[in-house]
Amino acid sequence: MSPGNANMAYLAKNTDGSNSFAVAIRGTVGNVPDLLEDLDVGTVVPLNLAGMPSPVPVSKGAMKAFTQVVTMSTAGVTLAQALGTALAQAQPNPTVYVTGHSLGGCIATMVAPYLQTLTWPNGRPNFELHTFAAPTAGGEGFASYVDSLEWEANERHYNMNDLVPQAWNNLAAADQWYPSPPGPAADDDVKAVISTLAGLPGPNVYVQPGKDDQLNNTYHPYDPNVVKQSTQDFMGQVAFQHANSTYLGLLGAPDVQSGPVVTLVTPVGKAGAPIEIVGSGFEQGVVVDFGTVSSTRNYVMRDDVMIAWAPEGVGVVDIRVTSSLGTSPAVPRGQFAYGGSAPVLVTAISPDNGRAGDQVQVKGVYFGQDSQVYFGDKLAELIEYGTEQLLVKAPTATIALGKSATVNVTVLSSSYSSPASPADEFTYLEWHQP
Repeated sequence: MSPGNANMAYLAKNTDGSNSFAVAIRGTVGNVPDLLEDLDVGTVVPLNLAGMPSPVPVSKGAMKAFTQVVTMSTAGVTLAQALGTALAQAQPNPTVYVTGHSLGGCIATMVAPYLQTLTWPNGRPNFELHTFAAPTAGGEGFASYVDSLEWEANERHYNMNDLVPQAWNNLAAADQWYPSPPGPAADDDVKAVISTLAGLPGPNVYVQPGKDDQLNNTYHPYDPNVVKQSTQDFMGQVAFQHANSTYLGLLGAPDVQSGPVVTLVTPVGKAGAPIEIVGSGFEQGVVVDFGTVSSTRNYVMRDDVMIAWAPEGVGVVDIRVTSSLGTSPAVPRGQFAYGGSAPVLVTAISPDNGRAGDQVQVKGVYFGQDSQVYFGDKLAELIEYGTEQLLVKAPTATIALGKSATVNVTVLSSSYSSPASPADEFTYLEWHQP
């Protein structure tokens, strides 16, 4: 693992007797170094491996990630050294698969050629390169170099509805997604975002290496929970189309065993207080983090309920649980407030479409008596109040160029603003842009 946890590689041996090994490179995670590497494509630098006829340009971000992957070590052992030790113990004529998803696939297209330049015990193994959902790492010279090497297989697998593998040579095509019905069709805001991203490479022209393997030819599968014409739903669909589980389904492979999930926590407390955490996948030995601080004491009652004693802290933090299978994602109802009022959350609205003046029920938790309800940037008239349900009158919508007919309904209470989600979207049925 690299410093800052931005990049990681994993070496595995197949135990089925096939005499094969896999070098898997992890894709993007939500930390700053990783995200910056993904977007650093406006500058190219030369890749110059042993035996190359001449250097070829690759993105500065890809080069940084590649350098970290091939130089990082565990207990002083690099990836190449670990693979060399494994191959020294293998039967003759082994196969090495180099693979990765997303950014991991992009870096795999650099790591695999690098591994081919090295000297291996018992002779050169067979190499296969398989990428999934990978953006490009370099230009035509880079792609031609990769494709010119000796491979048992060199394949690029992708979901046609996934935005990421369109980067950085065909990203602008995504402003025509997603077909309606069911949607979500790109609105003006989405098109502006895509246009900005498509412009990041500047004058650099990127090309994908490998033989194309398009895994589908229709808009399927899709997430039916994010199909409204809004930026939020469009990006939610993008995330679904890029997800590991979506790719595993397209490949006919079983989904990976899920890690822990937090669904609900005691929302308010102080340092040292026992906090109940409800979810799934809890096991003995889990680590519970309150923001960036780990609890020093926890007790797993069942696989869906546990108690953790709050460490020192301030403000509002996400409670996340880490087990041998991974770390739970941050969720709105997994927030814990030190000494303050509980974080406000909207869980549903009914109806979720209508006209200005219609009555709308807003359901959620921890609504204070000072609650104000907004439809987009417009304040709604409050008709009835309850701690878990508000009845309001939909205000007149803001109509302007670039504004969507779908808005988020948010509640402002006790200095909290409820986080936006697909559950709080309201679509105006009468909508005419000027």
